[in-house]
Amino acid sequence: MDKLFQLKAHGTTFGRELSAGLISYITVVYIIIVNATILAAAGIPLEAGIIATILTVFAGCLLMGFWSNTPILVIPGMGLNAMFTYTIVQSGGFTWQEALAMVFVSGILFMLLAFTPLAKTIIASIPDSLKEAITVGIGILLILIGFDNSGIITSSEHTLLEIGDLSSSTALITLIGLIVTVVLFIKNVPGNLLLSIVFTSVLSLIFGNFGSGGVLWNMPSIGEYTSVFGQLSFAQAGNFVFWLTAFSLAMVVIFENIGLIHGHTKMLNQTQKSKKALQANSISVATAGIFGTSPTVSSVESAAGIAAGGRTGLTSITTGVLFLASIVLIPVIKVVPESAVSPVLILIGILMLQNITNIKLDDLMESFPALLIIVLIPLTYSIADGMAIGFILYPLLKLLMGKGREIQPALYMIALLFLGNFVLQYAL
Repeated sequence: MDKLFQLKAHGTTFGRELSAGLISYITVVYIIIVNATILAAAGIPLEAGIIATILTVFAGCLLMGFWSNTPILVIPGMGLNAMFTYTIVQSGGFTWQEALAMVFVSGILFMLLAFTPLAKTIIASIPDSLKEAITVGIGILLILIGFDNSGIITSSEHTLLEIGDLSSSTALITLIGLIVTVVLFIKNVPGNLLLSIVFTSVLSLIFGNFGSGGVLWNMPSIGEYTSVFGQLSFAQAGNFVFWLTAFSLAMVVIFENIGLIHGHTKMLNQTQKSKKALQANSISVATAGIFGTSPTVSSVESAAGIAAGGRTGLTSITTGVLFLASIVLIPVIKVVPESAVSPVLILIGILMLQNITNIKLDDLMESFPALLIIVLIPLTYSIADGMAIGFILYPLLKLLMGKGREIQPALYMIALLFLGNFVLQYAL
């Protein structure tokens, strides 16, 4: 095991990797029900969507673990599943089978980039300030998700967001759990994040604040899944809009994953593994279309496993295996409430904010696009959209200030692609 994953060289142990994999699993297991529900709105049977999600995560995590040896999780992306269902199927008028074909095409386009020198060229062309901004923006997004899931922050008709009911048991438990989580982390207690989740879960159960448990769970029908697996349809391949939509999807998939993988490998101090992580992710996107779900991403919640000490692919493989076992484990996992996971997400998000010190805030040409990325990722609830604004504005500012030669040609191309993607979204 040590030879396969180089545990000693990465300063980790077998037990720590398994613990980190378990924590990662707890933070992302929600995707099974959530993703299947969104896919159902596109016409994919719910039970088939559940199996498709589980198999996609299992395969993606194994790909990432064995190929790149990183603790990055690969799951169907939130936002991308909404784009699949509500934009491509419901608004675009395509069938879910045709949408799955688009997912496959986006994966192939991603692979063409990831397995060629283009990936290295694109990553090298992105300024450090924008890379750091992506990490910070994702951190704020995690904090927002944590506070939103716990009810500490809620939507508001007049002010967009507002403080929720702090007297509710969920909010109080989350706040107590957050204090305990921070103390355990500062004291560097072994398995601190897992202990935090266990403590907050027990506290929640004492106050009768169960997760989604109590809902009867039946084994999904394998027979129904056969009507979804491999059901890609290229019936609209002669339609220009089909390829336009597939390209738009690929744009979002590629650049969202570039941002996520950079953030995770930066957190790991293993940026040299970015290329292989991108390659594993690109294959996973293509297989997602075959398994029957929306495109995959290198999950934001991977940061939970990294913060828990995960350093190698054994962490992601552990999570993948647990997902495969989810068919029988879901009744237990559903007892864990969101308030138990929220403190972990908030802490990890705060840790990621520290990267803002690496941005030259006194240089407005560097900091302004970066700060916009930081702000817009959480405000738009979209990593890709937040990145797009910053990536368009950065070269534009340089040009207007007469410093256009400082920009590498690849970054101009990225900016034009992002701009074109916005135009296509509204044109369609």
